[in-house]
Amino acid sequence: MNRRDFLRRSAALGISTALAGSMLSNVASAADKPKRGGHLLIGLNGANAGDSLDPATFTASHLQVTGLQLYNTLVEVDSGLDVRAKPSAQPSLAEKWEAKPGAKEWIFKIRKDVTFHNGKPLTAADVVYSLNHHRKPDSKSGAKSLFAPVADIKANGTHEVVITLNSGNADLPYLLADYHLGIGPEGDDFTKGIGTGAFMLENYEPGVRTLTKRNPNHFRSDRGFVDSVETIAINDPTARLNALISGSVHLINRVDPKAVLSLSRNKGVQVFEILGPSHYTFPMRCDIAPFNNKDLRLAMKFAIDRQAIIDKVLVGHGKIGNDQPIGSTDLFYANIAQRPFDPEKAKFHFKNSGHNAPVVLSVSDGAFTGAVDAAQIYQASAKKAGIDLQIDRVPADGYWDNVWMKKPWCASYWDGRPTADLMLSVVYKSDASWNETFWKRADFDKLLETARAELNVSKRKKMYYDLQQMVHEDGGEVIPMFNNTIDAGSSKVKGFVALPTNLMSGYRAPEKVWLET
Repeated sequence: MNRRDFLRRSAALGISTALAGSMLSNVASAADKPKRGGHLLIGLNGANAGDSLDPATFTASHLQVTGLQLYNTLVEVDSGLDVRAKPSAQPSLAEKWEAKPGAKEWIFKIRKDVTFHNGKPLTAADVVYSLNHHRKPDSKSGAKSLFAPVADIKANGTHEVVITLNSGNADLPYLLADYHLGIGPEGDDFTKGIGTGAFMLENYEPGVRTLTKRNPNHFRSDRGFVDSVETIAINDPTARLNALISGSVHLINRVDPKAVLSLSRNKGVQVFEILGPSHYTFPMRCDIAPFNNKDLRLAMKFAIDRQAIIDKVLVGHGKIGNDQPIGSTDLFYANIAQRPFDPEKAKFHFKNSGHNAPVVLSVSDGAFTGAVDAAQIYQASAKKAGIDLQIDRVPADGYWDNVWMKKPWCASYWDGRPTADLMLSVVYKSDASWNETFWKRADFDKLLETARAELNVSKRKKMYYDLQQMVHEDGGEVIPMFNNTIDAGSSKVKGFVALPTNLMSGYRAPEKVWLET
């Protein structure tokens, strides 16, 4: 298929010319022959002075990408070099796995050719120790809720791990690809950053930068091409863009959609864009006033002009959202009737709520690129319903420590997860560490656990539909849009394959790409 045919078929599928061009660039880049050497510079958002290299604490892009330079997980979700393939669970530290009937007991075979950065050989005991790191009663891990259904994790010999669940889970391998679940040496302190990753830690300044060098003993010959990686914290989206254009960095994440057109005309830059499950949100805390009132939550859901935000903030680089987090590309996506912008219904529910004061939205572009503009559009549409939406502009620095899950209402984003179960478990289950709306329903939790254990796909679809319906109708998330994932890089960067699951090629761009000199 030539370029013209590809673009014509893409148009028939509703894929924009810009996005189709980006996909073609990915194919061409992936087909190049890797070269070794060079110092890769990456500018990423989401860094804070209080950050730690303990994977249990990772919350945002800077450490998600840094962490996977240092640590490997048992499983990866990847599509390899075939950008047209749907990402799936692939072996990493686990070379293979199998489930017993009913998917309650899983056996993972651990690779025998892996050593940690300190020279210690990888064993099953290291895996058990690392996974149990997230199961401790006092654990603050973002992955703690993922292990709630786990009854036991034990080593069977030196290179086999057996995980026993309270109930079956057909998606367990996908769960084990979560970026929190990096494997470290038994008994070691995770904040040292000692893993089995393609790069070893040289220097770490929290909230500033991380320097790593290539691991000469890494077990994969198809990863880790550059000699060193410097991951620089650049929280401001304009500063990131300028750093790329000026040649100060080779790669940046979360490109402002408004800049894509001009970037695509710059021969020294390439844009990596893909549609996936990533979405922007305005989470309302359901545990405190005024958002503990369902009528007020519904008022704010009807008061947002989603299409205006798509047009003016994403400038077409995304799709409309419907206050539930599962994207249309997911097997279990629920095609619920789209909630419209309806000032009269917003006015009705606002009156029913009994709330007669302004509602305050704390926002910063540190939450997502264009968050402040989106809030201003939201403010204008809410005004048509007679709702006084006041914007509290807060600093980008420290946003995730001081605003998110602290303020009653703020802006947020999610890169999505490879399965519907994982997305709903991480953010919506009552005991989830990142339940950013503090929305809690026992019937939701029970149905989620039932759906996870059900192996009949048709029955699962019905259950996941009902779960998404609960979130759509009763939850605290306003989800106006699913955004295309847009990264960008110097034309010198080769081997970058955009993945729908996460930005920066599934957070693994540093180990996948190489530099043309």
